[in-house]
Amino acid sequence: MSSVHRSRMDRARTRMHELGIDVLLVSLGADLPYLTGYEAMPLERLTMLVLPGDRDATLVVPRLEAPRVEEQPDAFSIRAWDETEDPVSIVAALTGPVSLVAVGDQTWARFVLDLQLALAQSAFTKASVVTGPLRAVKDADEIAALQRAAHAVDAVALEMAQQHFAGRRERDVAYEFIQKMYDAGHERANFAIVASGPNAASPHHEPGERVIQVGDVVVCDFGGRMRGYCSDITRTYVVEHGTSEFVAMFDVLAEAQAHAVSAVEPGVACQEIDAVARRIITDGGYGEFFIHRTGHGIGLEAHEDPYLVAGNDTKLEVGHVFSVEPGIYLPGRYGARIEDIVVVTDEGPHSLNLAPHHAYVVG
Repeated sequence: MSSVHRSRMDRARTRMHELGIDVLLVSLGADLPYLTGYEAMPLERLTMLVLPGDRDATLVVPRLEAPRVEEQPDAFSIRAWDETEDPVSIVAALTGPVSLVAVGDQTWARFVLDLQLALAQSAFTKASVVTGPLRAVKDADEIAALQRAAHAVDAVALEMAQQHFAGRRERDVAYEFIQKMYDAGHERANFAIVASGPNAASPHHEPGERVIQVGDVVVCDFGGRMRGYCSDITRTYVVEHGTSEFVAMFDVLAEAQAHAVSAVEPGVACQEIDAVARRIITDGGYGEFFIHRTGHGIGLEAHEDPYLVAGNDTKLEVGHVFSVEPGIYLPGRYGARIEDIVVVTDEGPHSLNLAPHHAYVVG
């Protein structure tokens, strides 16, 4: 993978030059594995890639972690530090006297503050201004990885449609979603939202002790990580039967989601995809109950650029991958959401999720 990482670093340097950034410093988060293939553990010991715009990169890493890193001489060298050394001083020396430093968005504050003291002559900005646009455009291998993950959770959604929900606690059904994600090949389950009855009106409900009842609407949003890339899908389940009012609401939601996906093509602004879904839901009488953005990018992280939200005039590009997930939430009653992962191609939208969109009737 060294050629891939070298290419990514070269593109990062080009972006840095455009922005006048002298050095990129990345630590925790997805930028580090994107550029090096190594994911740092969230330790109090500093791991940091020092990527100058005009010199070779160095990965500063605790010596006890160094055996986990595959050195890539044509991409970066390793500087392992001992327990008695100050890693911030090492990073500062490798950075040198520069004007503008971009530091990883998820770097611990303790290290950012120490770096600002050590590099007092430098101004600081966010690394995401460099890495965000680069990571947002996926290559063929990344899209293939995302597709494998999407198909895995498709299978889970369909398997769960054959299970009984009534009489079970939300947390127990959530655990079953998690177990099935692992069984389908995920190495990590990031989340499993199971929101039943009135809890379904809370988009990020934490599954709890509530026992699912006959007649409940159950919003199930789940995803994880498979071979480094993330899955994320939402399907809505109904226990035995739904009311005619729910069916009418769900029809509006399904129309909004389908039209938003159809509007995806290169050159369309992110905010316009949001607007398409929002217009249909508003025209259907539920505008005030659509309370979040229409979608988020996905890749090494479950949420990353680009975001489908009002005010984001970023133009869609071939290789952008994101969720399209409008929802309608009636406080104290129920809610519903449909979510697919969609890729921008020259021919328009390509949905990675293939599980049917209808409300799944379960026992």
